[in-house]
Amino acid sequence: MNDTELQLASRVIALLDLTSLNADDTDASIQALCRKALTPVGPVAAVCVYPQFVRLARSTLNTLGGDSIQVATVCNFPAGDAPLAEVLAQIRQALADGANEIDVVYPYRALIGGDEQRGRELVAACKALCEGRALLKVILETGELNAMLIRRASIDAIEAGADFIKTSTGKVKVNATPEAAELMLHVIAKTNPNVGFKPAGGMRMLGDAAVYLWLAEHTLGKAWVTPRHLRFGASSLLDNTLELIGLSANTPAQGAY
Repeated sequence: MNDTELQLASRVIALLDLTSLNADDTDASIQALCRKALTPVGPVAAVCVYPQFVRLARSTLNTLGGDSIQVATVCNFPAGDAPLAEVLAQIRQALADGANEIDVVYPYRALIGGDEQRGRELVAACKALCEGRALLKVILETGELNAMLIRRASIDAIEAGADFIKTSTGKVKVNATPEAAELMLHVIAKTNPNVGFKPAGGMRMLGDAAVYLWLAEHTLGKAWVTPRHLRFGASSLLDNTLELIGLSANTPAQGAY
């Protein structure tokens, strides 16, 4: 691997939301995820876990010296059709448990059915809870939407207060795609460049992430690309990236972060 490829690998790792959203997740597997998050070339941006593991993830990262790593969790997940009161209760508990970031699923099925208001109301209510406490990342489930609805959902989520718009849950057949990413990035550029973008699902190789990194830089500029504005949601991307630079997730991290 040459210096340019090494730099790319390091940048992607620093933008990674290392994710485990599996039915068989356990305390032990989440603790292992947190250890993995402290990589030999620096920490990932965040770990993303189910709500019941937020407290454990936060305490484990703190113990390991990973205080800078954010803990993200998912709400209204994955279907996006829970009652608003239930979603807000999930978020309140996650915040109480130490979540720094909330990835909430937009009610995309309601949008498909012609109801735009439900999405706006949900995002606005979630933002009111997260304001000053956590980043709000809104999952649009773009693989289930056509281009017109991706654009509509992106605009509505941003106007209702989303800090990030995110492509996918990773739980449907089509997840992040460059086509959806380009649409969403252009909406951000035109609507509010302070909003971030997170492609998620289907990124397994460093080259996959490089496509989205290029799109973000091309649309919003290199200076825009920071952990505050761009994240990659993936579970296996880290393994491939470390392998390419001759390391593994089991290589001890150098010092605390």
